[in-house]
Amino acid sequence: MNHQYFLTRTIDLARKNVEEGGRPFSTVIVCNGEIIAESPNKVAQTHDPTAHAEILAIREACIKLKTEHLIDCTIYILTSPCPMCLGALYYCSPKQVIYMTTREDYAPFYRDNRKYFELETFYDEYTKPIGQKRLPMIQEQSKEAIEIYRRWNELNKP
Repeated sequence: MNHQYFLTRTIDLARKNVEEGGRPFSTVIVCNGEIIAESPNKVAQTHDPTAHAEILAIREACIKLKTEHLIDCTIYILTSPCPMCLGALYYCSPKQVIYMTTREDYAPFYRDNRKYFELETFYDEYTKPIGQKRLPMIQEQSKEAIEIYRRWNELNKP
């Protein structure tokens, strides 16, 4: 299998998902020239807002490889990742991510209906102080909560 095959497979997964009532997103994860995980977006089918193609494929690949690090993998995605998926991609640290479209490319054809999430403005939310974000967020400080991190540090010192 080669690069073009993986691109085509990613497109085919998304196309099939759309025909079955799903959303137009998909991911294929390749390691050593072989597909080790793949998934379309399953948010509509599962009613799970975290069931994005990248998240599902990353979970499958990590379980299969028994690691949270995908450093030897190439991840193919249909479009540039949303903020949640981008975070997951950074966290699993693949060799590279290959995407075929941008949100600007597909904006005339696809719209998501989230209360606080619009593709045009969402990334701007990251730079705002917490009190100015659209999502209401309140910090309730707790000394007990920070103790969990202290305990983790004790148990995981080199």
